[in-house]
Amino acid sequence: MSFRKKALGAPIAIGAGAMLLVGLTATTLAPINDKFFEIMKAIEVYTNVYKEVNTYYVDEIEPNKLMRTGIEAMVESLDPYTNYISETDVETARLRQSGQYQGIGAEIEYIDSLPTILTLYKDQPADQAGLRTGDRLLRVDGRETAQYNREQLEEIMRGFPGTIMELTVDRPGEGTKQLELTRGDVDIPNVPYYGMLERNVGYVALTTFTQEAAKNVRDAVSELRAEHPDMTGVVLDLRGNGGGLLNEAVDIVNIFVPKGETIVTTKGKVRDWNRSYETKGNPLDTDIPVAVLINHRSASASEIVSGALQDLDRGVLIGQRSYGKGLVQNIMETGYGSRVKITTAKYYIPSQRCIQAIEYRNGKPYDIPDAQRAEFKTRGGRTVLDGGGVAPDIEVNVLGQHNVAQGLLEDYIVFDFVNEWVRDHPTIDSVADFHFQDWDKFEAFLNRADFNFTSQAEELLEDAAARAKEEGYDISAELASIQEKVDREQATAIASLKDEIIKIIEKEIAGRYYYQRGQVQMGLRNDQEVQEAIAVLNDGGRYAEILSK
Repeated sequence: MSFRKKALGAPIAIGAGAMLLVGLTATTLAPINDKFFEIMKAIEVYTNVYKEVNTYYVDEIEPNKLMRTGIEAMVESLDPYTNYISETDVETARLRQSGQYQGIGAEIEYIDSLPTILTLYKDQPADQAGLRTGDRLLRVDGRETAQYNREQLEEIMRGFPGTIMELTVDRPGEGTKQLELTRGDVDIPNVPYYGMLERNVGYVALTTFTQEAAKNVRDAVSELRAEHPDMTGVVLDLRGNGGGLLNEAVDIVNIFVPKGETIVTTKGKVRDWNRSYETKGNPLDTDIPVAVLINHRSASASEIVSGALQDLDRGVLIGQRSYGKGLVQNIMETGYGSRVKITTAKYYIPSQRCIQAIEYRNGKPYDIPDAQRAEFKTRGGRTVLDGGGVAPDIEVNVLGQHNVAQGLLEDYIVFDFVNEWVRDHPTIDSVADFHFQDWDKFEAFLNRADFNFTSQAEELLEDAAARAKEEGYDISAELASIQEKVDREQATAIASLKDEIIKIIEKEIAGRYYYQRGQVQMGLRNDQEVQEAIAVLNDGGRYAEILSK
């Protein structure tokens, strides 16, 4: 990422007979250019308000804090990716990029107001320190974590490799533990697993577009081809992949398409900044059938890869519509060591469609209805739409898509149950042989946890009760009766989803013992989308038909 200096304007040349205007303000400037006049007027008004508030407000004000509040409110009204970066934040970002300090090798999520280890990565500092998934961080170097937000927690946990971090954690079922973590470089594989599926289909999971992602994917496909000359196709799994480096996305497409193909272009208000990115290397295989798995959390670089392969009719997309992030940011200097990160362009894939799923109105997302999205054509003439992420060629219902099952995930019910379950099971069989058989214990845990997922229907009931009370009606008895019925239906729904919920639990358990690789392997065993990919890749007629529709 490069920094650009803010243009401060060129000096004004004063020729013979020219008049020099001194003390020019927005109020005296003739509005030759209406937009320029409005800008000058707004700056003058903002400056005057800032000066008056700072001078006359009843309490003492921190000038820098007041100014930052105004700047942040301004950029927040645009989109979530346009941000002001203070001098302190710039230093943090610089250290992050320089590698002078690193993370701990774990994903942390706030659960019940405490930072909790959500995912551990094998052999990384957190894993080596003895942390476990489910551990709740109470103190870091003696400081209570409950008083910090996510950004502040990251600040106090950062440090140079080799330094020690003292941790106090609450471990479910075991109480408080004191641990020492030695900070170090974190190396999380972007390809945690690759191998052969049934019926001679290769499989590669890519979790993030970090450095050498393209090389690792290429090496995986190359190795699978060499070891299995009869391989009938390859599955590239981008589900849950939130993106990363643009050049890695282009190079991954290059594995399957020839040199010289334009994969993505960026276009913005400043035309000099527009860029096109082409494949520059020799492809590995331009003929092997490809299936790409995507879901709602596949974003940015994942959408470039999947969308480009779709636009070039080079692969079949399977799963659910992607997230839809097609915005490009640049960082500009704004003086005194501060920066502003601004959305400067949108990116467009080969059909020239933009996959940005939403517009931002007053800083808030606004979904683009299908009827308002423009039609584009793939290279072979298939119709695709812009403005709504990348739609799969084959849509497959997903694990956990039902409201109740989704609630078990969003409320961390499965997560908490597995925390308790693994405490009583020091080891499990291999991923291939393990099967969860404690459904009765899970039902008992649900009762103890008092799980009560609030569905849309229940939200409407609560709204109806509030409105009736405002209008003087008492319908509490009727609503209580309806709520009892909803609770019964919810319990029935959980029982009907037993097989699906067991698959979710099995995947969570596999991750506790075998980390990322175990989660991927267990997911493959229960995976409808993978099975659909295998079927398509082994049916040449159907594969060709999808790409010619």
